[in-house]
Amino acid sequence: MPINRRHLPSASERATLDPFEALAFDVPPRDQRDLMERPFFSLAKAKRVTPIQYRAGNTEVQVYAVPEHGMATIWDADVLIWAASHLVEAADRGLPTSRFFRFTPYQLLTAIGRATGNREYQLLRGALTRLQSTVIRTTIRHAEHWHRQQFSWINEWEELVTADGRRVGMEFVLPDWFYRGVLDRRLVLTIDPRYFALTGGIERWLYRVARKHAGHQTDGWRFDLRHLHAKSASTARFSDFALDLRRIVARQPLPGYALYFEHEIDAVGRHKTVLAIRPVEKPGDNLWAKEPTIVTSGASPIETSGAPLPGLRAQAVNADGRISEQDQQLRLVLEPLNLSNLESNLLSVGPDDRTRSRERSLAGKGSGR
Repeated sequence: MPINRRHLPSASERATLDPFEALAFDVPPRDQRDLMERPFFSLAKAKRVTPIQYRAGNTEVQVYAVPEHGMATIWDADVLIWAASHLVEAADRGLPTSRFFRFTPYQLLTAIGRATGNREYQLLRGALTRLQSTVIRTTIRHAEHWHRQQFSWINEWEELVTADGRRVGMEFVLPDWFYRGVLDRRLVLTIDPRYFALTGGIERWLYRVARKHAGHQTDGWRFDLRHLHAKSASTARFSDFALDLRRIVARQPLPGYALYFEHEIDAVGRHKTVLAIRPVEKPGDNLWAKEPTIVTSGASPIETSGAPLPGLRAQAVNADGRISEQDQQLRLVLEPLNLSNLESNLLSVGPDDRTRSRERSLAGKGSGR
């Protein structure tokens, strides 16, 4: 059967490596801690060519994109999660592993919750191209006498197709930096398979941050919003990023974690909003039913503006004119956030806004408040 080999370098690294055949059964998804904690990927589906320049203490992460292809995205990272999962499972079973992967596109696509049509195969090829062309420089896990390492997520890849265009296999070679990080079990965490169903770039990134930092700790973890914005390396303005977080909190999409806002007062008496992440005991746990919607840290009461909440559904009003309990709880979370930081106050009051504000005021009077 004639085979065409695509994207084969003239001097293939595979000549020096034994192939690792992807396991023929489902394995629990695992993620690498460094990739969960630091900004290595674009969070947008649109092509990003703006470099990532991130520094925290002695840790540096720089990511550069080739303009032709753009930077590898957080959806492209599913390929690395899948590869890490197979390497860890094989190592746990005492099987030999290698940076040289051999697999079928069907295996990878079905494992990460994708369809297997022609479009998905084309998207997979695009993902592999971006993973190979994106260049990373980092001081994380550098060698004793070396300060910074440079690599791409995939050193090389190849697609095997028959003469009639049928795809029968793929191969790629992982960089040594990623491979060593995966085989160190201290640097790998199991993630919820429902992660692959998350559609938004920020919510995918936020789940990985939650899994890395909050884990299964009862008290969870808390982040200052500006710290989160810097940690994400998002190209969005802080105000837009804060709005995205607010919408995510309203939807509660993260599997295994509940999100809510807390309000604190900093050392100079200014109000500060933090995002709190708490693991839930089991799927379906309701944040609102377990504890107060919002926790304060000695802050004085904050008056609400009565302005409409952008990007959210209209409040449901019961037959007796009262706003539903769920919407009252949601409003308590979101409205203080709008006022706690002037830069995240995105509400522009126009004629339509004033009309809705009056309608809300009338609804409140009708409920006897």
